Amino acid sequence: MRRGIAASVLVAALAVSMAACSSSGSDKSTKSAGPVTITWWDTSDATNEAPTYKALVADFEKANPNIKVKYVSVPFADAQTKFQTAAGSKGAPDVLRSDVGWTPGFAKAGFLVPLDGTPAAADTSTFEPQLIEQAKFSGHLYGVPEVTDTLGFMYNKALFAKAGITAAPKTWDELKADAALVKQKAGVDGFAFNPASYYAMPFLYGEGSDMVDVANKKISINSPAAVKGIDTLKGLLAAPGMAKLDTTANGYANIMDAFETGKVASIIQGPWETTNVFKGSAFSDKSNLGIAAVPAGSTGKAGAPIGGHNLVAYAGSDAAHQAGAEKLIAFLTSAKSQVTIATKNATLPTRSDAYTAEVTSNPGIAGFQTILSAGVPRPAIPEYSSLYGLFQTDLTKILTGQEDTAKGLGNVSIQTKKLLSDYATQ
Repeated sequence: MRRGIAASVLVAALAVSMAACSSSGSDKSTKSAGPVTITWWDTSDATNEAPTYKALVADFEKANPNIKVKYVSVPFADAQTKFQTAAGSKGAPDVLRSDVGWTPGFAKAGFLVPLDGTPAAADTSTFEPQLIEQAKFSGHLYGVPEVTDTLGFMYNKALFAKAGITAAPKTWDELKADAALVKQKAGVDGFAFNPASYYAMPFLYGEGSDMVDVANKKISINSPAAVKGIDTLKGLLAAPGMAKLDTTANGYANIMDAFETGKVASIIQGPWETTNVFKGSAFSDKSNLGIAAVPAGSTGKAGAPIGGHNLVAYAGSDAAHQAGAEKLIAFLTSAKSQVTIATKNATLPTRSDAYTAEVTSNPGIAGFQTILSAGVPRPAIPEYSSLYGLFQTDLTKILTGQEDTAKGLGNVSIQTKKLLSDYATQ
């Protein structure tokens, strides 16, 4: 999944029509006659991750001889549009591996069946609470979390130690001081930042803000708190010891290569990169990688966005297929299956009882497990994923000095209002 997060978080949300499809319009049968074949669209990496899921499907079929699974690997970049089209024509798969950002939109459109009280949701008390929260829409559970991720502060312990630093920074001011020391004592850049809007979210959360305030139906991207957060980011990047901001097409790759080879001492990154980091020359000794919560803002509280995928069930399937879908979702999200997925694919489990000794022997997983509690769930509105793209355009201008922070975030607010017309502005 190398460098796939940029595509994940900046995919524009679809204008999903409420009238396109609804569960009330589906042809549901209450009778089940013999074996049933259900279809699962899996959006995981076809090369590195799919083999694990194919093996689990085979195990599921052995345990459930009356249910056959048609496994289909669907490229992540195509899946959102493809599912919308299929659901609108009543031809969607019974189960979909849905990005957490897609789930509310599909639920609002009536494409998904609620899973409350079904076998799929039997173990929800064992899942991380934030993950269950962002699998809900309008008070109902529409997905079961399969894998998760968040952003953390990754650092090179040896380079920090060379600068006399023994612990990760807990605030942005501490990071600023640490980066300067690393540059002075170790001769490499202390911190590099990926200038994507998703990676800027901790600076908003650190000031108690977000792009929108859903509870009060208010656009908050240009609130005083949000402006303060982005100004904090600007000040950090302008300080001594910071890597030059790279806004080129290869910027993400350049940052990762620099970190993996010890040319930069720290970054903000997610668990999807730990496997690649451990292949780098600076981390041949895996214990050299430090993973901590992102630094906190002036509120004293750290926060990072939560990503990942839910397994969801199509509302247009008949009763027999929905029953099979619920069983498959329960099987794939069971503690046993999650242990298998984590050990084979190096992804983070979504339930606490899947963090076994075998799973946490992977230092990347163990490190990110300790910071999941700092994760901030995405608001359950269909349009939220689109906001990253709106934020991105002006964030780049702000960070490169082309726009004042307040003006740039004001522009984002104007564009957001077009998407959320019933939300109040600052």
